[in-house]
Amino acid sequence: MNAVFSIDGRTIGPGHPPYVIAELSANHNGSLERAKDSIRAAAAAGAHAVKLQTYTADTMTIDCDRDDFLIKGGLWDGYKLYDLYAEAHTPFGWHGELFALARQLGIAIFSSPFDESAVDLLRGLDAPAYKIASFELTDLPLIAYAATTGKPLLMSTGMASEAEIAQAVATARDAGAGGILLFHCVSQYPAPMEAANLAKITSLRDRFGVVVGLSDHTLGNTAAIAATALGAAAIEKHFTLSRADKGPDSTFSLEPDELRRLVADTSDAWAALGQAGFARPASEDGSKAFRRSLYFVADLPAGTVVEPSHIRRIRPGFGLAPKHFDAVVGRRLAKTVSRGDPVAWDALAD
Repeated sequence: MNAVFSIDGRTIGPGHPPYVIAELSANHNGSLERAKDSIRAAAAAGAHAVKLQTYTADTMTIDCDRDDFLIKGGLWDGYKLYDLYAEAHTPFGWHGELFALARQLGIAIFSSPFDESAVDLLRGLDAPAYKIASFELTDLPLIAYAATTGKPLLMSTGMASEAEIAQAVATARDAGAGGILLFHCVSQYPAPMEAANLAKITSLRDRFGVVVGLSDHTLGNTAAIAATALGAAAIEKHFTLSRADKGPDSTFSLEPDELRRLVADTSDAWAALGQAGFARPASEDGSKAFRRSLYFVADLPAGTVVEPSHIRRIRPGFGLAPKHFDAVVGRRLAKTVSRGDPVAWDALAD
């Protein structure tokens, strides 16, 4: 079991800021130059990684007009599976250029392989990690093949039962994955906020003992920020240069300014979590001066028996704590005090 792992030298897991992944998916709209511009924009927005999808229509399905192969309802209603994947795929021939550009820009790049030929391509490009999509989580032979690379596997759990997740995790571990991250994911496009079910993040972490993140299909960044507060170590969101340009995934994708805010807001949410326990931050030390404490409110000679009217519980906080009020009343003064002097034990006779 790996509590943390790293991708291209960046540690992912508890105790580290969330790792933000910009999922390019099909938002290149069939243009290599748009794909490159998207990587540049993701890097400029501060994303830690950009992710591709590696498949062809023929590695995903067959060209068939039978009813089983037609999409009914939802975002891609009316598409034949083969036609959708033919339109949305990232050509194998682009991968080398995209990987080279990302590395030049200093942003990590990896992909979701959808069959063994995709794993082989990505292995040849020295991909630092592999993402298993929700729809492939039950493809245990694919998981095992990707895990044999020894690189980390990030696996989405949309639609999966507890038993299916357990089988996927066991398969990845047994095959030698160099770390496992489970993404909580709702496979609805877009996913309504009321379906986000972020409480499952802690269930996945506690049940499987792995690093957990969120692959988010809701609109906006609210779910991702809340997930960070629940311990999500990685956030994946679909990314596009512009939703106005349309595309298979553009409806539920972030634009560059939104991605920039996601990086900043999840980092701030993580920083705000701090540590469990009762230690107070050093930044509060200066504020202690504004607590209430005991002060003399009259000029009193040595030997005076302190009466309740001689002292008050007031700000600032340089005197004895208010809880000592009754212990001070009735004591004799060991020295002369003035109005405005903080009450201290050395002002009182034994």
